[in-house]
Amino acid sequence: MAGRLENRVAIITGASSGIGAAIAQSYAAEGASVVMAARRLDKMQALIDQMGPLPVRPIAVETDVRREADVLRLFETVDRLFGKIDIVVSNAGFADHTPTDQLTLARWQDIVDTNLTGAFLCARESLRRMKTQRRGRIIIVGSISAKSPRPNSIGYTSTKFALDGMTRSLALDGRDFGVAVSIIHPGSTKTELMPRMVEKPRTESMVADEIAQVATLMASLPDETNLLEATILPIGQPFLGRG
Repeated sequence: MAGRLENRVAIITGASSGIGAAIAQSYAAEGASVVMAARRLDKMQALIDQMGPLPVRPIAVETDVRREADVLRLFETVDRLFGKIDIVVSNAGFADHTPTDQLTLARWQDIVDTNLTGAFLCARESLRRMKTQRRGRIIIVGSISAKSPRPNSIGYTSTKFALDGMTRSLALDGRDFGVAVSIIHPGSTKTELMPRMVEKPRTESMVADEIAQVATLMASLPDETNLLEATILPIGQPFLGRG
């Protein structure tokens, strides 16, 4: 039986671990030609080796999304190998819990460059190609922090709020060209991004595969349909009401 993403070409950033790696595995299992992008090439290669038999073996491209040259090279590589891009998942980023009065400008800039500027560079290159194709899908991995922040997370929270705005702006920019843009806001998830979550009970944290299920649903929708926004969180996470 054909997979839901057969004959699709997908780029996934931040794919060396956590949510990005889980999405890469899910997309590949559904038949997509997956290009994994992250700074840790050896880690991505090891993950690919562990994936087992797949319709199409993923490839890895060493990429630092903070660097425009790296992002350009990533997209040019996909152009050369496949001649099209159907799906781009902008997932690269990291969390920070530095109290505001202790946050250095250098640290602030690193958070913004990775979480926000990297997403912009990937979105720009995606839109350039997808407008010509008159189809395509961009999926941004945001955070529940864009709706209900944690204390001492001004850099992370600011970038995640900005990604929500970026999604809505991109969705307008792409609408007349058949380009769908979506954002996923995960709640507490066990990943390297938030290592403390590994120690929490199951009712308070998810696993990356659960986020990947939502990303796969988004990617598999008909071209003319968009799931603009999805918030996924553990039932036990204190988010709604007073907690």
